[in-house]
Amino acid sequence: MTSMSFDVEAVRRDFPILSREIGGKPLVYLDSAATSQKPQVVIDALSAYYSGMNANIHRGVHTLSQEATEAYEGARGKVRQLINAAEDAEIVFTRGTTEGINLVAQTLGAQRLGQGGEVVISNMEHHSNVVPWQILCEQTGGRLRVVPINDDGELLMDEYESLLGPQTALVSIVHMSNALGTINPVKDIVAMAHSRGIPVLLDGAQATPHLPVDVRELDCDFYAFSGHKLFGPTGIGVLYGKREWLESMPPYQGGGEQIKSVTFEKTIYNDLPYKFEAGTPHIAGVIGLGAAIDYVNGVGLERAAAYEHELLEYGTEQLQAIEGLRLIGTAREKAGVLSFVLDGIHPHDIGTVLDTQGIAIRTGHHCTQPLMQRFQVPATARASFAFYNTRGEIDALVEGIHKTFEVFS
Repeated sequence: MTSMSFDVEAVRRDFPILSREIGGKPLVYLDSAATSQKPQVVIDALSAYYSGMNANIHRGVHTLSQEATEAYEGARGKVRQLINAAEDAEIVFTRGTTEGINLVAQTLGAQRLGQGGEVVISNMEHHSNVVPWQILCEQTGGRLRVVPINDDGELLMDEYESLLGPQTALVSIVHMSNALGTINPVKDIVAMAHSRGIPVLLDGAQATPHLPVDVRELDCDFYAFSGHKLFGPTGIGVLYGKREWLESMPPYQGGGEQIKSVTFEKTIYNDLPYKFEAGTPHIAGVIGLGAAIDYVNGVGLERAAAYEHELLEYGTEQLQAIEGLRLIGTAREKAGVLSFVLDGIHPHDIGTVLDTQGIAIRTGHHCTQPLMQRFQVPATARASFAFYNTRGEIDALVEGIHKTFEVFS
């Protein structure tokens, strides 16, 4: 698919923060892997909820409550359509990808993982897809198994397959790496696990804003992602789960809304998905996420992905031409992330100098310390793109990197 019809300047006008200046220089925002910027329609949706229909949802008979409930549940339907889930009941709202993974770990994971059982993850996982499983292993006596990667930042699929066995309780793998940009062959990962009766959770925090996702085509059992990376509000996320798994899992938290009836002797839990949505949810966040999905659909995710791929190719070519720069993560299948190190300069210093030029990148270990150890670097500088970025901003990044060399020469 080509991006010839993609009008990036029109898109940029939809994001008010992109007109800001930093230190007298135009903002060049290259940190979308940490969080994306928000279009005006999302900001307006949040304001409209709080100013025009602020009320708690479900059970309320008054007009405000009914309006808020309709908007909230309408957003659930938009999420279902975005990822092609079978039904709204398979869409659970969470605080983000992290909570979604913890939910599965402490419910299905606790059911399946016993003494000697294993959870398979990879060497490129975000800490949010490492620590919950470590906690579970400590609780159950289970064991964590890690799929290695090659020097390009690609999974060693033969090694992955060899780790799957009767003791494997669950596989939890990232769809797209936040630190490398690698897009994993998740359909194959799921198929290999399913051939052995093993359920699979996919961390889609990075993939969902940049790739069309069809959970039924992937056949994954769970898919978790965050609203704030999908041009929506912070503090809201989604856990997709196949109905048969969600039905079999105990509640993650107890409280209001996730019950049908309560006595001091017994509680009867609510139907899906409310069994997993205890307490007053982030109503405004869900409505804002719905607005973000409408916006992304309007832009056209496939056209945007094609445009971002062109940006990645251009950025890769420009950065590889810089003497003294080394890219970390050169997978054949990757999306708009360029992680790099400069000879003799700490990434934090790179980020500081670039900030003086109005350029926002991320520096550090990106919550992937085991991955940094794999590449024998303490940290990297990471530029990450979205469909509102331009070639001119990549040129500004290149100029800023040369400026960094000058400062530390």
